[in-house]
Amino acid sequence: VLQAKQKALLAEKEAKKISSELEAFSYSVSHDLRSPLRSISGFAQMLREDYGNKIDKEGNRLIEVVERNAKRMGQLIDDLLAFSRLGKQELGKAEIDMDALVKSVLEELLDHQKGRKIALDLKPLQAAFGDINMIRQVWDNLISNAIKYSQSKGNSQIIISCYEDMQMGEVVYCVKDNGVGFDMKYIDKLFGVFQRLHKKEEFEGTGVGLALAKRIIDRHKGRIWAEAIVNEGATFYFSLPK
Repeated sequence: VLQAKQKALLAEKEAKKISSELEAFSYSVSHDLRSPLRSISGFAQMLREDYGNKIDKEGNRLIEVVERNAKRMGQLIDDLLAFSRLGKQELGKAEIDMDALVKSVLEELLDHQKGRKIALDLKPLQAAFGDINMIRQVWDNLISNAIKYSQSKGNSQIIISCYEDMQMGEVVYCVKDNGVGFDMKYIDKLFGVFQRLHKKEEFEGTGVGLALAKRIIDRHKGRIWAEAIVNEGATFYFSLPK
């Protein structure tokens, strides 16, 4: 028992060390990259605005590529910083009205999906205890993924539900879509930082969202996992202790 406790303490110490190193690295990267990134984005914008009518179609397309990738790099830096800060962020605990929270997230996300056919089925959700801002981030990541990866379907279908696992003493929340899914043999990579199961040319994103969601749920002493079939959709689950 003593050896097990010592191993646990060593593992916790090592995890804190890695977290501190990651945070220091993230701040360093942010500081070193933001200035040149702003210059790249600014000069690309100036080229488009001041010389766009003098540059041919291919030249304008290349300027758009530069602007798009500069924006993506900025988002990547923001996501990396958010991931590193989670280890030190104080965890607030209060009762969360999951119905109200998810409706708020959906309203914000669907506002950017005008013209798309999305069949949404929102089941009643049990309340839970946790940090509302962190849990909102989890919902935002999972639902936005469901919206994104089902966009190739003529009629996207998203089901949000929950159930109670009496044996584990927790409530499990589910986000199911009819999108492109993924091959379950890559499931171990799914929640890693910068891990992508689809090409960025097909679906935008930085590869940090699911890692961020996992870290949040880990801090809440819950679980997060997924099931999927290629071209038939995916279901993401996360649990919170009762």
